[in-house]
Amino acid sequence: MGDVIIEQDVAVGDSGLFVDVVRPAKTDGPSPSLAFFPGGSWRTKNRKDMKDRYCIKMAERGVVCIGGEYRVMTEAAWPAPLHDVKTITKWMRSSADLLGLDPNRISVGGSSAGGHLALLAAATPDSRDLEPPYFEDVSSAVSAVVGVYPVVDLIPTAEKNDLSELFPDGVTEVALLDASPISYANPKFPPTLLVHGTGDVRVDYRRTVRMYDALEAAGVPVDLQLFSGQDHVFDREDMYSVPIADAMALFIKRYAPAAVEAAAD
Repeated sequence: MGDVIIEQDVAVGDSGLFVDVVRPAKTDGPSPSLAFFPGGSWRTKNRKDMKDRYCIKMAERGVVCIGGEYRVMTEAAWPAPLHDVKTITKWMRSSADLLGLDPNRISVGGSSAGGHLALLAAATPDSRDLEPPYFEDVSSAVSAVVGVYPVVDLIPTAEKNDLSELFPDGVTEVALLDASPISYANPKFPPTLLVHGTGDVRVDYRRTVRMYDALEAAGVPVDLQLFSGQDHVFDREDMYSVPIADAMALFIKRYAPAAVEAAAD
């Protein structure tokens, strides 16, 4: 494991967003990168947890890692959180030289609600209706995506949680389907790594399995790792976050270059 460089509270242009940047101290050139977003039921978020849980580990594995944030439902309604995720990936691409990353090897990931946003951002690159008002001439496309116990279907989630602040115009089936990553499972979806604990009482792991099945049926490169009996946020322990970081680094190494080459064909 090598040394890393940590920069905290870095401003994302004039968007009002801030991130933590963790980079490998020594590289042979521009590195692959991962923007990782925390969970919190779209009500709270703490990117500082992501720095210790994943960003340092990923930088030790040769990946520039951005601990990201987004506006929660008490701050702004949908699709503001998705806009913020895309704003950060666009900023990464526009600041590639400064950050020491390869603009063609940007991946996005997150846990729980952050996983939901990461998967949806990956599924809707350069979408006219879902792009943020920042870095307008920069693509929001990513090479790969990681969801750690992600929310992939908002319909069952809305049955257990009040999402009226997130969708003030109405928590309708149409709105929930439009904001559900599983609705976008098609051959254009980027390579995807999914991780879940089978004892999760907040987000049923079987929905993640269905997302895996849908992506595999669409011909998308997709890996699924299940941790038997583990509940939500089981990765706060190093005994789990370390192998997950290994899996993420390997997945990015396997698929980010291939995804870029395929996109260029």
